[in-house]
Amino acid sequence: MQHGEEARPIEDHRWSKDVYASARCAGALLALLLLIDCGSDTLTWWRGTLWTTLALLLFGVLCPARVRAGDGWLTSRRLLRTRRVRTDLLVSVRRLDGISPRLLLRDAFGDRLEIDPQVFVANPDLWLRVDQSARKAAAAGTLTCGSMALSRLGEQVERENALGVFKASGLE
Repeated sequence: MQHGEEARPIEDHRWSKDVYASARCAGALLALLLLIDCGSDTLTWWRGTLWTTLALLLFGVLCPARVRAGDGWLTSRRLLRTRRVRTDLLVSVRRLDGISPRLLLRDAFGDRLEIDPQVFVANPDLWLRVDQSARKAAAAGTLTCGSMALSRLGEQVERENALGVFKASGLE
């Protein structure tokens, strides 16, 4: 890469498969509801509209965020909103535990982004891009809280990546 040339953004490689799976679930629900309604001879236009709306809502809930990272930034785009943080100007990183663990990143401009840590585990290249920028923030002194959360996530990414290599080579 030449000086002044920005590297190509890296994306979550599972995103399209996850969107397709979300669409399949919503479509299966719609087909099942319409089939039941047709079978009981109660299907009307407004019930069909209701079932379609319900299936679209399920798709909206299941549809994953599209995650991209470039030099110094990370974005998460959902159906209606895009969030972006400057990873080279991170101020804090917190791990939010619960039913679905999340990583909360905040930058110096007050922008915040919540992301599933499994996105990084499944995409080591994406993690490396974010980690490089976070290290710049730590070296510059802007990252005041969360270095430990990032290092734990890095260890998890490395562990899962190594397990994947062992499985692929038959050494597991």
